[in-house]
Amino acid sequence: MHQLTLAEIARGLADKKFSSEELTKVLLARIAQLDPQLNSFISLTEDLALTQAKAADARRANGESGALLGAPIAHKDLFCTQGIRTSCGSKMLDNFKAPYDATVVAKLAAAGAVTLGKTNMDEFAMGSANESSYYGAVKNPWNLEYVPGGSSGGSAAAVAARLLPAATGTDTGGSIRQPAALTNLTGLKPTYGRVSRWGMIAYASSLDQGGPLARTAEDCAILLQGMAGFDPNDSTSIDEPVPDYSASLNGSLQGLRIGVPKEYFSAGLDPRIADLVMASVEELKKLGAVIKEISLPNMQHAIPAYYVIAPAEASSNLSRFDGVRFGYRCEDPKNLEDLYKRSRGEGFGTEVQRRIMVGAYALSAGYYDAYYLKAQKIRRLIKNDFMAAFNEVDIILGPTTPNPAWKLGAKNSDPVAAYLEDVYTITANLAGLPGLSMPAGFVEGLPVGVQLLAPYFQEGRLLNVAHQYQLNTDWHTRTPTGF
Repeated sequence: MHQLTLAEIARGLADKKFSSEELTKVLLARIAQLDPQLNSFISLTEDLALTQAKAADARRANGESGALLGAPIAHKDLFCTQGIRTSCGSKMLDNFKAPYDATVVAKLAAAGAVTLGKTNMDEFAMGSANESSYYGAVKNPWNLEYVPGGSSGGSAAAVAARLLPAATGTDTGGSIRQPAALTNLTGLKPTYGRVSRWGMIAYASSLDQGGPLARTAEDCAILLQGMAGFDPNDSTSIDEPVPDYSASLNGSLQGLRIGVPKEYFSAGLDPRIADLVMASVEELKKLGAVIKEISLPNMQHAIPAYYVIAPAEASSNLSRFDGVRFGYRCEDPKNLEDLYKRSRGEGFGTEVQRRIMVGAYALSAGYYDAYYLKAQKIRRLIKNDFMAAFNEVDIILGPTTPNPAWKLGAKNSDPVAAYLEDVYTITANLAGLPGLSMPAGFVEGLPVGVQLLAPYFQEGRLLNVAHQYQLNTDWHTRTPTGF
């Protein structure tokens, strides 16, 4: 049962081959048995899951149907879930139980999805390796000595290890697509505003976006269908009709114009990954796509611009965690200043403190124009590059990451080396574009992903291309040994 995809589970439940309750019990037992190796979950919600599974079975018995009705999933632990710990991977929120459900959680619950638990993540979604979590690092099921990517590494590791068929993640600079690439999954970052951020604890508000992680593009289409839509509670949510993503999966790729940016193939890219990217290009050419070299001239400025804008927004967002109203509070503070200093100093980890300090510096009176304002201008130039490119092509293709997964702890002493792993993904966040990573091969037994980018609200096009590619390749069907 654990090998079934979301689509196969939906068919199995509809054909009464098994019940949601039976499936939920199997997966909960599998998590209890295997997750100690991975550390992919922060909280398990067995009672809630069984209650939701029984309710889903009752709804099906009454004639209801739906792809998510009775389907088991998990949520990244920054989506607020009523009455359940929502920690953001931080000591700061270790004791926080959300008083309400995030919109994404509520929408998926209404569709009948069964929540098995909350997955581990980099603290406050800050990281590319899932090593900054207060609850310890997550391990990559393909090799337990390696990182799964971050910050949605818990969701990625759990799905890759077949502990459950799909999970939610969030993507601020590649935090869905990068772990998807490093664990052999399909991961989709939707257009900014496509999925509500209400109840999603913020890292960088103009960049964060929730999305699905699953084994196939077909499953991502099912989960995105349940997540997407306008939310009046979220001022950045866009009132745009949600198409039927599954309906567009089988469209022909004949004549589809795919752009391959020359800037992607620089000295920083592992040549073995470059070969796999070009192999995927050849596969798509066989399906009728037309390939064109394009240029994104301002891509070289993306990393410095992102690492000014994101920490600046983080320093503002995280100022609310002060030890007064909720979250961690230090023992026996001498006065208000001591309360603030020690609560934040003890509650936040090293990477979060680093980014808060960088952000506060960039926003300070003497440096705002020199750093933050300049970074926002570069952001506009990057967006303009994409707009120009999409006048020539329908999709942009390239590597998701410059390297395969690295060993746990290998980049802890050099945070900039870890930041550079996001070089291909952060541009989509800066421009607000949808992006998808799909499995495209292996380097020394470690998975590699190929990234697709599309114009605004063209998630269906991304899913169509990935699905057609997956019908003609089998990379996405490979399972890590032992799982």
